[in-house]
Amino acid sequence: MKIAFVGKGGSGKTTLSSLFIRHLAADRAPVVAVDADINQHLGAALGLDEEETFALPAMGAQLPLIKNYLRGSNPRITSAETMIKTTPPGEGSRLLRIAEDNPVYDACARPVELDGGPVRLMVTGPFTESDLGVACYHSKVGAVELCLNHLVDGPGEYVVVDMTAGSDSFASGMFTRFDMTFLVAEPTRKGVSVYRQYKEYARDFGVCLKVVGNKVQGQDDVDFLRDEVGEDLLVTFGHSDWVRAMEKGRPPRFGLLEEHNHRALRTLRETADGSYELRDWQRYTRQMVHFHLKNAESWGNAKTGADLAAQVDPSFVLDESWASTPQPA
Repeated sequence: MKIAFVGKGGSGKTTLSSLFIRHLAADRAPVVAVDADINQHLGAALGLDEEETFALPAMGAQLPLIKNYLRGSNPRITSAETMIKTTPPGEGSRLLRIAEDNPVYDACARPVELDGGPVRLMVTGPFTESDLGVACYHSKVGAVELCLNHLVDGPGEYVVVDMTAGSDSFASGMFTRFDMTFLVAEPTRKGVSVYRQYKEYARDFGVCLKVVGNKVQGQDDVDFLRDEVGEDLLVTFGHSDWVRAMEKGRPPRFGLLEEHNHRALRTLRETADGSYELRDWQRYTRQMVHFHLKNAESWGNAKTGADLAAQVDPSFVLDESWASTPQPA
């Protein structure tokens, strides 16, 4: 299952995505955790110290390796240089599976030990001084989108992505890459503003969207969120001594998280798992192609000097049957 946590900066999306990842790890579910925000905080929220967080390899720095691996023997993609963040897979492409070992994970993922077992953590990498004037952080986030486009996952497997704040994912179509999107909102007007924007953009794309209320202090806050987002409000999180200790770098064992927060996490997982029945790989592939052609026309063809529409394999549909198909050499 591919799950995104989104919201405005400061809403607590990184904290809640880290709690959800810990919840999955405690049940020994296979998890790939992805920090797709250039303000890299997910590693720290999962317990890494500053030195360990700094040492995490940046996916954005490994784009040539990622592209060369995923391209495989696909004859429609003539070189890694002509691949852009929206390039879809086709016959001959290499695909990613959650629990396998592959060169992309070797280069970009690091295990993080949590209560219950390890998860793989991948990060886009921060915006650095070398990027100024020559690149945009969207190229770094593009590494995440390219991997999601080539990912085959099944029930009981999880990719959890802590997304960049706000609504930047709409330009490329990355917001359509998820089975479930949890939008973290505080009980304020600013807190629900991103929800309205997300809801509007996602309306025509079949995006499963649920609101997770955070920093809720009482029934009045719950009533406010319910009035603003209606039935999209799924659960709420309030004050947590466990989270406060985690933010100080001294988290107790995860089992000591407050029971009401454990219940909320179980609801998130049940909701995410329930979205599996709504999976439509045909639509997923069509949306992938739609946004690729849109990006190719607006900037990709000019940047690469190639007709990127030719990369689309009209007979290819990404689905779970590819999980048992041998990878191309």
